[in-house]
Amino acid sequence: MVGMSGKRGNGEGSIYPYKNGYAAYVWVTKPDGKRARKYAYGKTREEVHEKWLNLHAEAKRGPVATRHPTVGAFLSYWLDSVVKPNLAPLSYVSYEGSVRLYIAPHLGSKRLDRLTVRDVREWVTKLSTVCQCCAQGKDAKREPRRRRCCAVGECCEAYPSRRVVQAARDALRAALTHAVAEELISKNVASLVKVPKPRRRRIKPWSVAEASQFLTDAAARDDHLFAAWVLVLCLGLRRGEVLGLTWKSVDFERGELYVDHQIQRAGRQILHRETKTEDSDDFLPLPALCLKALRMRRAQQIGDRKAAGELWQNSHDLVFTTKYGTPIEPGNLTRMFALRARRAGLREIPLRNTRHTCSSLLVALKVHPKVAQRILRHSQIAMTMEVYAEASEEEVRAAIGKLSDVMGGTG
Repeated sequence: MVGMSGKRGNGEGSIYPYKNGYAAYVWVTKPDGKRARKYAYGKTREEVHEKWLNLHAEAKRGPVATRHPTVGAFLSYWLDSVVKPNLAPLSYVSYEGSVRLYIAPHLGSKRLDRLTVRDVREWVTKLSTVCQCCAQGKDAKREPRRRRCCAVGECCEAYPSRRVVQAARDALRAALTHAVAEELISKNVASLVKVPKPRRRRIKPWSVAEASQFLTDAAARDDHLFAAWVLVLCLGLRRGEVLGLTWKSVDFERGELYVDHQIQRAGRQILHRETKTEDSDDFLPLPALCLKALRMRRAQQIGDRKAAGELWQNSHDLVFTTKYGTPIEPGNLTRMFALRARRAGLREIPLRNTRHTCSSLLVALKVHPKVAQRILRHSQIAMTMEVYAEASEEEVRAAIGKLSDVMGGTG
């Protein structure tokens, strides 16, 4: 609006010829509370006038950033000020890796407010064709005599998997969601780019006979982790949940187990922390086999403690520890599971796939349907009864009988 004097009102800024077009500015309040000019540029007076009006509207709504950070600078701020203080340590490790290795090298120098859907789409497409051994100099970091591929001019074509590409896009999307919330940008361009979904490998879970064979072999060898395998196979506990169990969480009198902690490896640290959500925390009834296995484990640990003497250091009173009382590495438990499976003459399956065997094993162990319903977390007893209707055969009874014999009767 132009006043009677022909001048613009205070704070309305002005439009003037600039280089090959026009420019204008508006006085705005920055996020830090200071006042500053914000400029707009364009080829024609009309174009600049429209931008100038938009700037005005923006300035009325609240603080306006006059300098826009690069994608790299914003991601650093997001990781340090948003992710680290508010999310789980493992989330920080995952996001930080995606930013450092896959996002910043390609998009870091772009201005945050000028990042387009096309930029993100081209980045996603390019990322799956960039050898990460070359990009990260993995071969170059080896001793000269051990270099065998990228550092000696023979690219090993170590391209990121679909899962890695998806994780990188998801990290960028999470960061841009925060940029939208802070009103640094108006829309999240990463959420508009589709990425090919990673294909899931379908792995046939162990049958009850296979699970029993595994446990029978472990019991016969007096395996220190026998009780861990029982809890994994009978209660469907996750790796971190089993390793995070403390003796306080086991109630031998009532035959219950309280699951509320987990052990996680986050970067260079091993953490004993609460489970992800309160829904995960639960009192689970312990079938006779689990109770007996935990009693055996307690006796083993007392023996370990005596043998270790002053070297013993079980600060969290964990159920499953090394022979010196320290927490077991989650990765080591996975490796030990694969090793034990091979030793028992069984096909290897991932540790997390054991959850599928849990329901049929409970049936074979003659665990009461009401107890099984609580362990399997079925909302309806009908779901549990369906599982019960499927499993009862001679082979299964024989396998469970063997396990019972090795443990000296599990009743």
